[in-house]
Amino acid sequence: MDRLVYTAMSGAKHTLEQQATASNNLANATTTGFRAQLNTFRAAPVVGDGLPTRTFVVDSTAGNDFSQGPIQDTGRALDVAIQGRGWIAVQTADGGEAYTRNGSFKINENGILQTQSGQTVLGDGGPITIPPDATVAIAADGTVSAIPTNGIPNAVNVLGRIKLVNPDEKNMKRGDDGLFRTITGAAQPDANVRLASGALEGSNVNVVEAMVNMINLSRQFEMNMKMIQTAESDATKATSILSLS
Repeated sequence: MDRLVYTAMSGAKHTLEQQATASNNLANATTTGFRAQLNTFRAAPVVGDGLPTRTFVVDSTAGNDFSQGPIQDTGRALDVAIQGRGWIAVQTADGGEAYTRNGSFKINENGILQTQSGQTVLGDGGPITIPPDATVAIAADGTVSAIPTNGIPNAVNVLGRIKLVNPDEKNMKRGDDGLFRTITGAAQPDANVRLASGALEGSNVNVVEAMVNMINLSRQFEMNMKMIQTAESDATKATSILSLS
């Protein structure tokens, strides 16, 4: 009887955890460049004396969905979308390096090119500084140029090149801040990564699929709870029969 309780109890617990992942994916269905998180269930035996037949249900992270999201034109000069594989390198708050697909940029009060959430966009030689009174243009290879609004017309100043990388996806891990990092050191620039200027990549979360997954998880949780109730009812009846005998 306790085998059933072990399986149902652990199944209900990890179903709730997987429900949280599905809810997070659904909440980021409109987040620029978001990558859906994938989870799966697996069986794990209980280790200990007298417990070889007991099994836990464990929710394990299978990985992330790195498929391309839809690209939408915005017409904004500081918006870029990665075409195909690749990542944009940014500087984290602790001075480290992380990677994102969110190409919605801004210029802070010091003229530094940043993401909308405040991470500094890294260039091949460090942060990219934008001069005042200039129109910014970002080329397909990540080259950032400035055209002054005053002075000599058509004078283009190259400010730097955005660090674009393409590490092995198996070597990437999602952080709590939503940014990805490589497990084995910083990634090297890749000249084959291309950008689409004036566009943004949407989330690759399938809203309908996420909703269906949440409904299925809810039903699995109810099924596990019914199994626990059945085990309790059977135990009560067995105790009653033994007391009568």
